[in-house]
Amino acid sequence: MIRDRLFLLQPGFEDPAYPGQTFYCWHCALIEGVLVSFPDLAQNLDVARIAWPRPRRDIISLVGEEHQSLPLLVFGDGDPPQHPTNMHEGRFFISDKDEILAALTQRHGFPLPHP
Repeated sequence: MIRDRLFLLQPGFEDPAYPGQTFYCWHCALIEGVLVSFPDLAQNLDVARIAWPRPRRDIISLVGEEHQSLPLLVFGDGDPPQHPTNMHEGRFFISDKDEILAALTQRHGFPLPHP
């Protein structure tokens, strides 16, 4: 059985458009914080931390070249997602941080973010 797979950007990357600066993706950092806060629940996901440069081959093979933005949650086997999703060759995925957080709650039991 294939599990849900979460792709995040590795922090500390450089963007050639901004020479001499180092960055992190704040959407990915938010989700990293949730994973670290609930390590027992995070064990139910496969988490991959991807380097900044494109092409991101691992992602392209799953969801196509046009969907390389991160964070990205690719749904595994099992119950179909109950969220707005995209689909590529029969595989469901979401790339919106809020939808990813909602999916983590619904599918994996993470607490809700406080309103």
